[in-house]
Amino acid sequence: MTRFHLIRHALVEARARRIHYGTLDVDLCAPTRAAQRPLYAALAARLPRRAHWVVSPLTRTRRTAEAIFAAGYPEGDLAVEPGLNEQHIGSWQGLPHADLAGKLRLPAHAFWPMAEDETPPCGESMVAVVARVGVTREHPGREIVAVTHGGAIRAAVAHALSIGAEPALRLSIDNLSRTVLERHDAGWAVVRINEPFETKGSVPA
Repeated sequence: MTRFHLIRHALVEARARRIHYGTLDVDLCAPTRAAQRPLYAALAARLPRRAHWVVSPLTRTRRTAEAIFAAGYPEGDLAVEPGLNEQHIGSWQGLPHADLAGKLRLPAHAFWPMAEDETPPCGESMVAVVARVGVTREHPGREIVAVTHGGAIRAAVAHALSIGAEPALRLSIDNLSRTVLERHDAGWAVVRINEPFETKGSVPA
């Protein structure tokens, strides 16, 4: 059995939160990161030791992993996995939230900025994200911690459950939450989705 711990990166800086940043390489919110040190410590205490760590190519995932290391998890190498990147929304990246509606060709999803099959110019749809995020088959029998993005985690759950992008977009995936998937010989099991981390009473996994 291979177990995947999917951690959504921490909250990004305030300027980035005013726009649709997609795969723009924005940084974390420094004041929030400082205030959430106990939460990083809870993550560090609960995540499995001797895990294989991966991050997306974007800075915010690496910075989140480094903050977990700094909070007490034994520091290790961070492998970069491009397949775990956030949805690329092409030429719509950088648009203020209020400006996106006029660009859409399909009605927006109730819980996502655009429909699951909306393909932005020079970008990709969430249907395409689900197709590319299929969780790696490397490192069988290992514990894998992947610090990634909300869209990628929804896509991984869709892959595990063999569901489409539309129902996957109904999942809430909070910053610094954990989603756990297991791959067995018989198939996939979804163990946890959007698990919050308490700052007291954490028990090592």
